[in-house]
Amino acid sequence: MPDVPPEFIRAHTRPVRPELVPEVELLIAADVVALWEAMETEQGRTSTDPPFWAAAWPGGQALARYVLDNPQVVAGGRVLDLGAGSGLVAVAAVKAGAAEVLASDVDPFALTAIAVNAEENGAAGITPVGDVLGGDSPDVAVILAGDVCYDREMTDRVLPFLEAARARGAEVLIGDPGRVYLPEDRLSSVATYEVPDTEGPGVRRTTVWRLP
Repeated sequence: MPDVPPEFIRAHTRPVRPELVPEVELLIAADVVALWEAMETEQGRTSTDPPFWAAAWPGGQALARYVLDNPQVVAGGRVLDLGAGSGLVAVAAVKAGAAEVLASDVDPFALTAIAVNAEENGAAGITPVGDVLGGDSPDVAVILAGDVCYDREMTDRVLPFLEAARARGAEVLIGDPGRVYLPEDRLSSVATYEVPDTEGPGVRRTTVWRLP
């Protein structure tokens, strides 16, 4: 499909500061159903993915909080934000001192949202890119992957990619709120947060994991 205009993102979202990451102002869907319908109209077809990019998911919030509190993890380095969605983690990485961030997502709406949210936060150095899972990892020092193990198929794609990147020397951090597909026995926990749930009134105990 053609590139999504920034005006579409701004017209169908509202600025919100996620509770766990108030340093970042993020454009969030005020009405997910209305946004989804508008996306279908924009694309000119009815089969499209839900607007995952228009929410601050718990794994991403946890990763963003972690890098802001531990800037030495990304400072001066080249970073890949995998499954970037809104670009929350990418913006946090820039605010923590990353030299450059590649923000990868398969959704063209997300790629525009990343650019818009980067601009809204004055976060220079973020480059939106498409799907990177089909080949070797880009040459980066750190990979930040929030909420990527949401189903079995995605987990089976993303874990070999992350393991290969780790074998080549990249630091790999995964943010996840306890999804069943995450292989916790292969990871080590570095931080845990209580994140307000995007899908209800409660909180999600969310962990930042390191791939050893």
